[in-house]
Amino acid sequence: MKIPSTTTLIILLCAFLLNACSTNDQNRTIITNAKVYTLSWSDPGLDGSPHPNAPYNNGRWIPDASAIVIEGEHIIFVGDEETAFSYQNESTTLLDAKGGTVIPGLVDSHAHPFYFGEDLGKIELTGLSDAESIVQYLVDHQEESTAADDWILGFGYDEGSMATEKLPTADMLTEAFPNRPVFIIGTHGFTSVANHEAMKRAGITAQSPVPVGGDILKDENGELLGIFTNNAAELIEESLPPKTEDDYRNIVLHGMNVMAESGYTAFHDAGTNAEYLAAYQFHEDEGSAPVRVYSMLQATDEELLSEWMQKGPETATGEMLTVRAVKAYYDGSLGIRGAKLIEDYSDKPGHRGVSGEDYGFNEALVEEMMSAGFQLGIHAIGDAGNRDMLNFYERIFDANPEVKANRHRIEHAQVVHPNDFSRFADLELIASMEPPHMAEDMGWAEDRVGSERIKGAYAWRTFREYGVPLTFNSDLTGSDHNFFYGFYAAITRKNKYRQPEGGWYPEQALTPEEALRAYTSWSAYAAFQEEVLGTIEVGKRADLTILNIDVLNVGEQNPDSLWNGRVLGTIVDGKLVFEELGIRN
Repeated sequence: MKIPSTTTLIILLCAFLLNACSTNDQNRTIITNAKVYTLSWSDPGLDGSPHPNAPYNNGRWIPDASAIVIEGEHIIFVGDEETAFSYQNESTTLLDAKGGTVIPGLVDSHAHPFYFGEDLGKIELTGLSDAESIVQYLVDHQEESTAADDWILGFGYDEGSMATEKLPTADMLTEAFPNRPVFIIGTHGFTSVANHEAMKRAGITAQSPVPVGGDILKDENGELLGIFTNNAAELIEESLPPKTEDDYRNIVLHGMNVMAESGYTAFHDAGTNAEYLAAYQFHEDEGSAPVRVYSMLQATDEELLSEWMQKGPETATGEMLTVRAVKAYYDGSLGIRGAKLIEDYSDKPGHRGVSGEDYGFNEALVEEMMSAGFQLGIHAIGDAGNRDMLNFYERIFDANPEVKANRHRIEHAQVVHPNDFSRFADLELIASMEPPHMAEDMGWAEDRVGSERIKGAYAWRTFREYGVPLTFNSDLTGSDHNFFYGFYAAITRKNKYRQPEGGWYPEQALTPEEALRAYTSWSAYAAFQEEVLGTIEVGKRADLTILNIDVLNVGEQNPDSLWNGRVLGTIVDGKLVFEELGIRN
């Protein structure tokens, strides 16, 4: 008989004592048959090399545990299976990870999941990139548009590759649908198209004033093209049937469930308005929220900001809903040439994008929110947009140095001038970025900015080399939020078609560990939650994602196999909110 070591006996004794003293045996879960990566070791070097205390040897990652015990909302043991089973009692739930990998809960740190709910009953146009195919698809699938009375509504065409000059026009949509209103919107919401009936119902004519932060495009004769950019889409949206309180609640719940099924335990809602915030609050109060929401209040909702300025930011960690940040827009998107550039667009001389009064935010009000303790995340895409926002932050910090500690962010940080990377570090800003954007934009991005500026685009490695904190996300629903897709893009610099060979500007790729942290522990830091989330450690909240593959080793050795990845289970606050059949014993 093998005699247990002294260390093993001590561990077993401690487990016995914890078991005996527990008063909450009714809510205990043991996860076994797992490859657990706790991420509790030190961060990698700025060049991506694993820290000496990382479980990494000779090019391979070694799981640092095989079992986890959860009691209530917290982790009470991480280690070997033998000890984990000593915590078992009659009512313990056993989860068989089936040899899969358990990681800290995935976080999408810039997302709009309510669009999943809003898009129910609309025609999905994803993958379509020419006007004729969009119109024909709408005709062929018109019965799928059930979201709003007799409207034909669609979403998701590739506005980056189409820009505005390739979009269908009101005339084209009216020819196909002469009596029904039609309104479609692109992947990121920066462009939209309406037919004449939709514009008639919205009261839009060639003489209608152009809203701040948007544009109504016309032809050379001053006639409406039916194409709207940015905020101008609201002119049409306001004519749609209004949503009820229950609609908002159902929409956000649907979005949260999609996130849980996709392995995410939390998301940062990048621009929450009053109606959706009330819906999130309802689900937290009712205990029906399946995943955590870190709310970034929409800066254009000035009444909401004023209300929360009086309340102050919510600094408690581990809540299902946290209101601690503000999201502001500064410039437009690169695809439709709205991102603000320092020099002209390479494919449109004389044009440098939009920002400021045309597409900005109330800087005085946002500054007040920062002074009240709120984190700020600013959408900035172009190199001039990013530089302007660096200048904005610098001015605020010079006047009020204490505000600098609030872990402020630049959302997207898509194209950055070489001289400005160090300023992100000096200002202690977080770069909140999207690997899927790189994968989806690579076909046209260099046309927009040219061969030199593109070297500062989607530049994850450069940010790391300067010591700038990163957090990764999808900006869903504009991009596919599939974690395996984002992870693959981050480490290979390839798209869904596994192209290009060798990767697109591969020197900017991250290592598998860095990419995983950017979706877990670094995203927890971006939400001030690193003390309770982001790693798998005793005492932390039990937010976990169970995957069928070892993403660290597969990412190192055979990245294309990441496309075989699936989510086996999602655990939030100790509760299994999604499971693949067979995981629960």
